[in-house]
Amino acid sequence: MSDSDISALYLSAEQRWMQNWVEGPTLQSEPLRRGQRAPNVELYEKDGSGVPMSSLWEERAVLIMLWRHLGCGCGVERAGLLQQEYQRFVDSGLDVVVVAPGDPERVAEYRERYQLPARTLADPTYEAHKAFGLSHWSLEQVLYDAPDEYCELRPETGEEFQNSRREQGRPLVDDPWMQSGEFIVGSDGVIRVAYLYNYCEDYPDPRVFTTAARLAG
Repeated sequence: MSDSDISALYLSAEQRWMQNWVEGPTLQSEPLRRGQRAPNVELYEKDGSGVPMSSLWEERAVLIMLWRHLGCGCGVERAGLLQQEYQRFVDSGLDVVVVAPGDPERVAEYRERYQLPARTLADPTYEAHKAFGLSHWSLEQVLYDAPDEYCELRPETGEEFQNSRREQGRPLVDDPWMQSGEFIVGSDGVIRVAYLYNYCEDYPDPRVFTTAARLAG
């Protein structure tokens, strides 16, 4: 795909972000919990080929990381933490798969840029997030460190926010409100750990996952 094609994908994703920004958080759902069966939705490789989510846990337990939107600074921080934690997860008996919202081409570029060590699959329309029951965060969960005027969700404020992030090389894209979550699914397809982020930087302690893997093994 050419640079102009990638730019067009980003432009479309920025437009979606603006629409979602102005609408505010609207999605409410009931998250899946430990003991429930994991959903099976279609995810996508870099080349656009489909991957059934159920194939991720056919061999052994898997840590599925439902990622923030690709312009979020929290995702960059999570990538850095994952680089440190990845081998611990693998050694504990877990496969690790990042499920990132966005077109396969943008997700592939993101993985390379931030050196994600895990297999990374695309979820263009947040189907996996929704299937696991993730919701939109509230205003305060997303904008807790932003100026008060941001909470008014005016288009001009959103445009200012977008311009700033675009200059930093991290354009704001897709859905600013969607919650993050990380789930361990056993080889039987049953959820062993359901970790739901309460706010953007609410990163889990990796020992939660390595202990769960040890106990399951």
